[in-house]
Amino acid sequence: MENDNTVLLNPPLFALDKDAPLHYAGEICGFRVHNGPSGSGSVQFEAVVLDRSTGEGLVRSKEPLDCESQREHSFTIQAYDCGEGPDGVNSKKSHKATVHVRVNDVNEFSPVFVERRYEASVPEGRLFERIVRVEALDADCSPQYSQICFYDIITPNVPFAIDNDGNIKNTEPLDSKRQRVHTFWVTAFDCGKNRAQADAQVVVTVKPSCKPGWIGWTKRVEYTPGSGSIPLFPALHLETCEETVWNIQATVELQTGHIGKGCDRDSYSDRSVRRLCGAVRGEVDLLPPPSPTANWTSALPTLPSSDSSLVFSFNGSSHVAVVPESVVSALSGDHFTLQLWMRRGGANIQAASTQTRGNRKEEETIVCSTVKNDDSFSHYSLSVHGCRLSLFYWPDVSAARPVKFLWKLEQVCDSEWHHLSLSVQFPSVTLYVDGVTFDPALIHDNGALPNPAPRQRMSIGACWGKTLTHSETYVGGYHGLLSGVTVRPGSVEPHSVVECLYACREGLDFGDLETLGSGMKVHVNPSQSVLVLEGDDIESFNRAVQQVTYRNSLRFATPGVRPLKLITSLRCFNEESCLSLKQLEGYLVVLQPDAPQISLSGVGPHLARPAPEFEGPRGVPLFPELRIVCSLSHAVNTAAQGMEALMSDAVAHTLDGCEVQPLGEELNPEKEELLVDMDVVRERGLEIINTTAYIAITGAESISVYEDVLRSVRYRLAKGSARFERRFRLSCSEMNGRYTSNELTLEVNFLHSLDSLYHPSHLLASQQQFLHPSHHAGELSGHTLPNPHRNSVIPGAATVIIMVCVGFLVVMVILGVFRIRSIHRRGEGSRSEAKEGGNQWDDSALTIIVNPMEARAPTAKILKPIFSFIRKPNVTNR
Repeated sequence: MENDNTVLLNPPLFALDKDAPLHYAGEICGFRVHNGPSGSGSVQFEAVVLDRSTGEGLVRSKEPLDCESQREHSFTIQAYDCGEGPDGVNSKKSHKATVHVRVNDVNEFSPVFVERRYEASVPEGRLFERIVRVEALDADCSPQYSQICFYDIITPNVPFAIDNDGNIKNTEPLDSKRQRVHTFWVTAFDCGKNRAQADAQVVVTVKPSCKPGWIGWTKRVEYTPGSGSIPLFPALHLETCEETVWNIQATVELQTGHIGKGCDRDSYSDRSVRRLCGAVRGEVDLLPPPSPTANWTSALPTLPSSDSSLVFSFNGSSHVAVVPESVVSALSGDHFTLQLWMRRGGANIQAASTQTRGNRKEEETIVCSTVKNDDSFSHYSLSVHGCRLSLFYWPDVSAARPVKFLWKLEQVCDSEWHHLSLSVQFPSVTLYVDGVTFDPALIHDNGALPNPAPRQRMSIGACWGKTLTHSETYVGGYHGLLSGVTVRPGSVEPHSVVECLYACREGLDFGDLETLGSGMKVHVNPSQSVLVLEGDDIESFNRAVQQVTYRNSLRFATPGVRPLKLITSLRCFNEESCLSLKQLEGYLVVLQPDAPQISLSGVGPHLARPAPEFEGPRGVPLFPELRIVCSLSHAVNTAAQGMEALMSDAVAHTLDGCEVQPLGEELNPEKEELLVDMDVVRERGLEIINTTAYIAITGAESISVYEDVLRSVRYRLAKGSARFERRFRLSCSEMNGRYTSNELTLEVNFLHSLDSLYHPSHLLASQQQFLHPSHHAGELSGHTLPNPHRNSVIPGAATVIIMVCVGFLVVMVILGVFRIRSIHRRGEGSRSEAKEGGNQWDDSALTIIVNPMEARAPTAKILKPIFSFIRKPNVTNR
């Protein structure tokens, strides 16, 4: 028995010796216990002799036995006689006998429920064979006491019943309006009639009449930029109303085709994105913005784009860009990487249907090129034909057998934006479409074809050919949109760079793949606009749907609406009665991000230096202490007052352009110029445009880099330029001008020496300036005075003092004339008081004689003491 050490043997233990009844030799002196196969034996059991003469013995355990730890034991036992004397010399041993011990169980444990609380949900108005199953376990070792014989509902008056297996069912149809939640308690009994140690609670929720479909769908989902990933369907679950399904498939579509080139990418120019992705420099832009130096794209129509890259439209006939030979000559070699953004069709196009795809019979040429390689010419053309993309490559035009690489791609004819990267290391050709590698579907030799002319040239949007009259024209026109067409000769781009160039910064994602249930599958397309879930278990499928997320890694995401769709298909064992769910439609709203404030400080508003410093070979730095700070302002709830306040956080940003512009007239290249440290600009990989109207520095870089470059901007004057002031304006931007800084205005004052002002000719010029303003444009001492149309003033203390003194002199003359006239009227009224008015002015003694030939003399006499005052050493001269 369990918890006892007595072993009841059947048959009883006896050992017989044939030497009986001899003393000693015929007596049994003892038993030895040997370990059996299970390890039981001498450690746990022992055998003792009860009667030597009869050989009766007793087996017992050394410690009380536990049925739960080990229910059965097996060992061997051996008897030995007393030998030839009391000392047991020459004792004999018997054979070994096997003993099997089975421990009888004692009902010492009570049942324990696996769960303390059971929950279930059922639709109303139906009877169910099983709503929920409760389960209890008993730790006893024997079936008699370890089995649960029956369960019982101990809460009275509930419409539920429970069977001996723990299955709970309802005894009457449930009504959600009468009672939504039913709560009751159940207990369990083992076959030894021990009751459960603790009862279990059961909660049954009654659901209204079931309608199959998605429950918890939210039509509008809002996304705050900077939130990372957010779940799109946090409370969504599929209700099948007890219909048994064996396969569920849900497709989530996020439509971003109307945003930029198919999704929210880095809002930088293609060239800046290449730098940020670590692409090797040296690419040549085949479709640059029209400019005096790149005018071959000026005739092409352009479309607005969310980034700074231009989108060019080709109509399939007259729109062709012919790249100059000077540009083509830099593209020699049979190793190159061709990259472009492409969208088939016109500007206002709809997605092509399956029936209409590939109806154009003529190949449409995207790029056609013949380049010189040392002593030979090679030719290639990239074309589309229906849903096929082909590369026609002629390694040597003097040979007669070109090679054609052909790819069959849905992306070519779906009327959506796609990124193509073609890496050629002949005879190896690698194609990346939207960052995914595609192998050629066919590579074949086209046989003998007419040799292209060995002439270096390149065209975009068509290829040259000959008409029936053997005149050369452009054929195979491309119909669609192109952007960012570049070629980089030399080694091809790594795959990681190509993926970075295409990478969408927004898209669909799955929360945690490790929590994905068994049998579940998740697939996301390369552009992360389509996510497909597939599984066979409703509960696992619902958990998976709730982990579908939207992410946008851009700090300043493009605000707007993204349409959202959920398409569901079910497969049932009974296909005739299988559920059919309608398509759900909603939209994701990306809110307006917090606008960054780019602050320029540490400069001006005045910069005064002696003119000779500006005439030095390096000029004078305009912004030596420039400081650029970028911060984000956002609303913060103040718990104490229950109000919202704006809080500004400094953040690390990337600028993409700064501009220094002279205000007023443009720079005179013969007398003045702006200088920039080109070594710093080239080292950072930035681009610069330096004209007489502005200096523009572009390229995505950190704020510290732009600070270094702008601090190196210097202004230099040619000797004898004789300027008094010049004003400049500085501004910066990021995200291609989406966010701009404050405009920092700097007024530069040039301090000239006043020694030249004492020369008589200079003094005469000064007199003429004040006496004849209408005939002099502002020349004083050989210096150019400010033009009134440019809102300029004469700088320095000398000009201020002159103007104040002249004004004071005019005021005194007016007051004197008024005084004279007043005295004259008094004199006529009372001549008798003439003596008392002797201290007043007498106009009889005032005689002013003006020589018209010496009109300048009075002014010179007035200005002479003024200039004498200026020359005093104790007067500060700025």
